[in-house]
Formats: sequence, C-alpha cells, structure tokens
Amino acid sequence: MEVSTTLWVLTVLGLAALIGIDFLIGRKPHEVSVKEAGVWTVVWIVLAALFGVGLLVFGGGRPAGEFFAGYITEKSLSVDNLFVFVLIMTKFAVPALYQRRVLLVGVLIALVLRAVFIAAGAAIVTSFSWVFFLFGAFLIWTAWKLVQEARADDADEEEFEENRLLKAAERRFGVADRYHGTKLWVRRNGKRIMTPMLVVMLAIGTTDVLFALDSIPAIFGLTQDPYIVFTANAFALMGLRQLYFLLGGLLKKLVHLSYGLSVILGFIGVKLVLHALHESGVPVAQISIPVSLGVICAVLAVTTLTSLMAARKQAAAAARADAEGEQREAVDA
Repeated sequence: MEVSTTLWVLTVLGLAALIGIDFLIGRKPHEVSVKEAGVWTVVWIVLAALFGVGLLVFGGGRPAGEFFAGYITEKSLSVDNLFVFVLIMTKFAVPALYQRRVLLVGVLIALVLRAVFIAAGAAIVTSFSWVFFLFGAFLIWTAWKLVQEARADDADEEEFEENRLLKAAERRFGVADRYHGTKLWVRRNGKRIMTPMLVVMLAIGTTDVLFALDSIPAIFGLTQDPYIVFTANAFALMGLRQLYFLLGGLLKKLVHLSYGLSVILGFIGVKLVLHALHESGVPVAQISIPVSLGVICAVLAVTTLTSLMAARKQAAAAARADAEGEQREAVDA
C-alpha cells in the first residue's frame, strides 16, 4: 500500500487530536468508573473499526485485512501488559485519582518508543529478508517461554522490578517521598527532583518496550507495511488504558490467557518462517491474512471461554472448601 507523506502527517495529527480530546475530557483527576471505562473502550474500538473500513474503501481488502489482523493481535498481546500495569500501580501506591493520568502519559511514552522500533523494524525487513527467520524463531521461542511461565507454580507471586533506565533516572534526579498532585517535578532544598508520578509514568512507558520485543515481530509477520503496523499499534495502545479500568478483577479470571497468546505467537512464528522460505525460493505454501485473522480470533474466543469456565470451577471449589471448613468448626464447637 502506497502511503504519501501527506497521509502520514494527517494520520499522526488525527491521532494527536484524539489523544488531546481524551486528555481534555479527563484533565481533572478523578476515579474512573466502570461506565466511563466502558464508554471509552467502545469509542476506541469503533474508531479502530472505522479506520479499518476506511482502509477497505480507499486501499482495498488486503490492507484492511492486515490492519484488523494486526490490531486484534496487538490488542490481545497488550492485554498481558495490564498485569504489569497492576504490579506497577501497586508497587508505587498510585492513588486512584491519578491512575488515568499516569496511564495516558505512560502509554504515550510507550507509543513513541514503539514508533522507533517500528521504523527500525521496517528498515531491517526491507533490506534483509532473512530476518524473517530470526523473527519467526524468536516468536516460537517466546511462545514456548510463555507456556513455561504459565505452568510455573509461583506465577501469582511475581513482582515488578525497575529497569536500568528507570533506576538511573532515579539516581540522577532523586525522587520525592510523596505525591504532589499531578506535578512531575518539585523542589527540595533548592534541588529539582522527580515526583513519584513521573517515575510511574516512565515505568509504564519504558516497561512496554519489553513487550514490544515480541509484539512488533508478531505484527510484521502479518504485514510489512509500516503504516499499518504503526496505526494498529496506536489504536491498540490507546484503548489499553480503558481496559485497565474496565477489566479490573476479570484479569485474574483469564487463567488461560498465556496459553492463548503462546498459540498466537507460535502460529505467527511459523507463518514468518514459511514466508522467509518462500522469499528464499523454496516452494512452500503461505498462510493468508483471512486464515491468520480466523485463527487469531478463534484462539482468543476459546481461551476466554475456557478461562471463564476454569475460574468458575475454582470459585465453586473454594466455596465448597469454605463451607466444609465452617461445618467442621461447628462440629468441633
């Protein structure tokens, strides 16, 4: 798909305008209700759908299919980010009033960093077709690693660890011992230091880079168009903040999410290897975008269904155990 400089500029300006409107509407610190989160979740999904329809009308079926496949993949992979966001919010004890602002700025930082990754990835893919072998192998390895982590007994005891960049910033500038509203910098003893608010924003933005290491190769397995890769990432990330407040406790019920994501990453990894073989002249079948989209949607649907069923069984088992415990206590008494 040929994308002019004018279209790139208009797209970036359009996204900036949407983000600006989002910021102005929620500029007053407040606790985000489930209703508000639900409305904004729908708004961002509708905007992504309208953008995909626009690609269909002006670009054809292939770009639209690649966008929707990329958007759904990035959306599903980004849900895994929410678990880390919860850990970060807990570690830094972010007041509920400021969580929306923290996520907005943190996600913007993540989007800028991802744009750099996308530009670098596009340049590499264009110059070296063999890189698809590396991307494919990396995704298959990541899929296996996800399965191993999902089977680990201590998965629920995971804690957030600050990355080196964040630790270096804290050492260099210092950090205040409490929140000062929405201020990012304050003065202490004549020295300008960061507030916990800025630290949390940087934590969310820079930690997302780790997730981009598998999500960016994954979407390049579905499309090599930088424009589609960027817009799919942008819509997925901007809607991620609302899911944080909307899903809430539901995240703990998605017990099979890691298995589903591993299947998706493994599938795209195989697709990349087949594409690399095809580019090398080996006569192998390639996986089409409609098939990719169907597999991704099916895996997510099955994963969600089995997760909710498993969570319900666990809740029922816990309730029975509590009831039996109460009965034993009554007999002993």
